[in-house]
Amino acid sequence: MATKIRLKRLGKIRAPYYRVVVADSRTKRDGRVIEEIGKYHPTEEPSLIDISSERAQYWLSVGAQPTEQVLALLKVTGDWQKFKGLPGAEGTLRTKAAAADVKAAVDAVAADAEKAKAKASEKKAAAAEAPAADEAPAEDEQA
Repeated sequence: MATKIRLKRLGKIRAPYYRVVVADSRTKRDGRVIEEIGKYHPTEEPSLIDISSERAQYWLSVGAQPTEQVLALLKVTGDWQKFKGLPGAEGTLRTKAAAADVKAAVDAVAADAEKAKAKASEKKAAAAEAPAADEAPAEDEQA
């Protein structure tokens, strides 16, 4: 049986996402598959590419042929280089920046709010002292 590693399309009309699957070469694009080995979401920034390296290596070793699109994804993840024994097996996959710790973000906002309150209260205190200081010299001059 000739097997292919290819993309199975899912999602809405203008919001596609794909599963990387191993299927018989004669089946339909979105038809019956032998195994799902990964995900590909091209609309995210950067694109999400999640392929099980172990399973991809297995299927490549038993003769499954990747399509052009899947070959490009395997090169990005470094699985193709690992299979062929080429340098660059770490791949060029970009990942999203780790989201900041929520607690740390909340603490930072609270600290900024405290600073703003302190600055406002200092301004109020300075404004209250200024008229009182202006009245004291005026009384001395009258006496």
